[in-house]
Amino acid sequence: MADHDQARRIISRALRQGVTNLSERDSKALVECYGLPVNRGILVEGAEELSTACRELGYPLVIKAGGPGLAHKTEQGLVHVGVGSEQEAEAAFQAIVSQTGGPVLVQEMVRGQRELMMGLIRDPQFGPCVMFGLGGILAEVLEDVTFRLAPLESAEARVMMGEIRGRKALDSVRGLPAANLDLLAEMLVNLGHLGMDHPEIREIDLNPVILAGSRPVVVDALVVLAAP
Repeated sequence: MADHDQARRIISRALRQGVTNLSERDSKALVECYGLPVNRGILVEGAEELSTACRELGYPLVIKAGGPGLAHKTEQGLVHVGVGSEQEAEAAFQAIVSQTGGPVLVQEMVRGQRELMMGLIRDPQFGPCVMFGLGGILAEVLEDVTFRLAPLESAEARVMMGEIRGRKALDSVRGLPAANLDLLAEMLVNLGHLGMDHPEIREIDLNPVILAGSRPVVVDALVVLAAP
């Protein structure tokens, strides 16, 4: 069941602060209100907080810029993957802070060989549209995506997933288990409800959604709100 009140609080707080591009932490918190699985993360601003977060989450880690208004963090060198020690964590922290001034997001590292993407765009004429496709750093090159108007049902979401050219990546392949299609369909349906329930949302970009075995996990997220 969706936590409408918490979603409303996240959106209202951002708009009061004049923020339209939500931070990754707030973006994930928002989609998590609608049942989408995300990896754990802790926002830190100093060395002591960094050390505590690393101990709590355990290595290896992903350390990235955590402030609002940041897109394409990988291309800007603001994402450090596979951080395996306290020394590496401190170096990643300092490198990011020197560029952005902080804060920094420390995340558990999700292991998986298949990357998907999903999201939502608000068409001026048709309203919220849900998107699904192959993700990762080559998403813009592959352009293997499909769309549906929200709201959509689970059966329609399953048809939608079968339309991408790379749909066989969802099957059992090279020793990897088949993707949990029920959970993927539920995520797409819930994204549609999120867009329908909150007209302030202009865009949601979840990329990548990593298949950790069969289970999809959102490891990066950006929610864009319409300016008030």
